[in-house]
Amino acid sequence: MKTKTISKLFIATVFIITVAFIFPFCNSDKNNSDNAGKKVLTERIQYDVIIKTPNPDFDWWMQNIEGAKRETFVKTFLQLARDGKVKAYDYFNNPMTTDEVKKIGNSVDTITDNDAKNPNKSYDTVIKRELNIQEITKVRFLEEWYLDEKKMSFDKKVVGLMLMRENYGDSLELRGYSPLFWIYFDDKYPACMK
Repeated sequence: MKTKTISKLFIATVFIITVAFIFPFCNSDKNNSDNAGKKVLTERIQYDVIIKTPNPDFDWWMQNIEGAKRETFVKTFLQLARDGKVKAYDYFNNPMTTDEVKKIGNSVDTITDNDAKNPNKSYDTVIKRELNIQEITKVRFLEEWYLDEKKMSFDKKVVGLMLMRENYGDSLELRGYSPLFWIYFDDKYPACMK
């Protein structure tokens, strides 16, 4: 009987210690000096931002980052992930290797066709496709939002971002966007996302 009681106490203690460790790990740092005195409005909010306007009638700044700055922004995060200087995660927050990141958007296909002059003879055409950074026109942000009711100030902390590439159908219509990878700027992510 005494052994069962000790065993239950041990399990309860391990559970409490585990919860005590995980709970603060997954919550925002309430004592963050940048956000001291501010109320956490939300610990996580995720939304997409178009960074290259699909509408030429919009003012240049609407749903748009100027071309050279946009390219620098995209190239910077691609290169950091490809070089392994930042950890990249797939859509489901599984870690990716640098080789996996380098393969994104790249493919090699072989098409076999018959020779028009000799139908009994066939030939292969190799088609290589490389990631076109011009097609990376959307970014998904993961943020924490803070509100200081006394000063009426609102702050956002970017904790992660995902680059997204345009996805076209066979008739070249935009079908949507394909996620490339997540990059996180806060050590508690992506652990809190699973």
